[in-house]
Amino acid sequence: MNSWSEIFFRLSYGYMLFNSIDFAIFLPVVFILYWLVAKRNLKAQNLLIVVVSYLFYGWWEWKFLSLIIFSTLVDYSVGLGLAKRESPNVRKMLLWTSILINLGFLGFFKYFDFFLANFTKAFSFFGHPINASTLNIVIPVGISFYTFQTLSYTIDVYRRKLKPTNDLVAFAAFVSFFPQLVAGPIERSTHLLPQFFVRRRFFYSEAVDGLKQILWGIFKKVVIADNCAQYANMIFSDPSDYNGSALVLGAIFFCFQIYGDFSGYSDIAIGTAKLFGFDLKKNFAYPYFSRDIAEFWRRWHISLSTWFRDYLYIPLGGSRVKTSLKIRNTLIVFLVSGFWHGANWTFIVWGALHAIYFLPLLLLSKNRRNLEIVASKKYLPTLTELIGMITTFSLVTFAWIFFRAESLAHAFTYIGGMFSLSLFHIPSLVPRRHILILLGLILAFISVEWSGRKDQFAIESIGKRQPQIVRWSFYSFVIFMIGMYMQTQETPFIYFQF
Repeated sequence: MNSWSEIFFRLSYGYMLFNSIDFAIFLPVVFILYWLVAKRNLKAQNLLIVVVSYLFYGWWEWKFLSLIIFSTLVDYSVGLGLAKRESPNVRKMLLWTSILINLGFLGFFKYFDFFLANFTKAFSFFGHPINASTLNIVIPVGISFYTFQTLSYTIDVYRRKLKPTNDLVAFAAFVSFFPQLVAGPIERSTHLLPQFFVRRRFFYSEAVDGLKQILWGIFKKVVIADNCAQYANMIFSDPSDYNGSALVLGAIFFCFQIYGDFSGYSDIAIGTAKLFGFDLKKNFAYPYFSRDIAEFWRRWHISLSTWFRDYLYIPLGGSRVKTSLKIRNTLIVFLVSGFWHGANWTFIVWGALHAIYFLPLLLLSKNRRNLEIVASKKYLPTLTELIGMITTFSLVTFAWIFFRAESLAHAFTYIGGMFSLSLFHIPSLVPRRHILILLGLILAFISVEWSGRKDQFAIESIGKRQPQIVRWSFYSFVIFMIGMYMQTQETPFIYFQF
């Protein structure tokens, strides 16, 4: 796998990022066309969504649009075929046609080089070296997301949970809907697709709510994630240059980088969808306030974890099987989840770690003990809840080291340096004033998220209970912070590489 810096360099050129000037122009133009030009015609609105979504994706690389179009046509045709066939064998054949084609494309673009490299290493290890060079395949942005989205349609139609659509334009809009096309949330066909058949009406309050969520998403990305990224990238690039306490800080900075980055993207996507009259599923529910790993996975990347639950874990038998199969099913889901993120052993180890964290809770039947948000009826957590949050956060942060590392050797070097005697020294980071400012920003961010933890997004209730002066002062401050920390060159979102 290429290094993170190489991937970010490649993605930062030619793509319409949510935090770019291009998107700042694109969004209002599409909004005006959608509500003023195509307002009275549902089919025209759907067609406009398809066109602008293809434009949005093609801004990066037009040739990969053919993959989205082909996947759309395959699953549309399979859906129609499933509606006309009653034979179980024929229906299974159609289902497997969709699965093999979609996963075949995903496997080739994302994993071919990985398997080839490991295949040649294995032969060399056993004394039979072979010459085989990787293809250095460019991974189409968002392929893991839209592949799973189209697969959900085929599987749901096969299970008769959803009637297939005859409207190709509406189905293409569902597959390519630009707010969540390249990094989710991964929408279910049963939730999003029906919305393309209902006339959308503009509601001012819903648009305001969407703009607030977009604003908070941009704040997460620009102020929190991008600032944390500067130090996380610096520390992870050469961990041998830093003492143990600095390496701990580096892991914590990455922890908030990936959360601010990915949940920020989801907030912008969900908020943008609201501007066009669509409801997307919540993808993050304050995961760093979780009291155990099971709760963390109910709150982190919800659209992916529930996808694996419904389409992999439950079909394998879920937890309603004997203990050995429970363990097997859990390991499969977490390992596949890790591998979904990328063709690198680091992601597989990351998934395996979370499986190890999760299994004791499952085997002791404690995996569903924390279903409500922490301190749901009070402002501060109990001591037990606080210890649970700190423990869970520490376990998650440790696992993120493997996720962020470029190789297993890199991860073990980082961990070895972190648990050295220098762990108890003052962090070897300069300038310290900037570090303290960043830590202050993180604490302020945590405070806002904590106060809004019962809402769909942290600042949803701002303006509903406070005077107007408080509301506008807060919005002005957030905009000011975004402007102050906005970088001259847009930085891509981490999950674009997956």
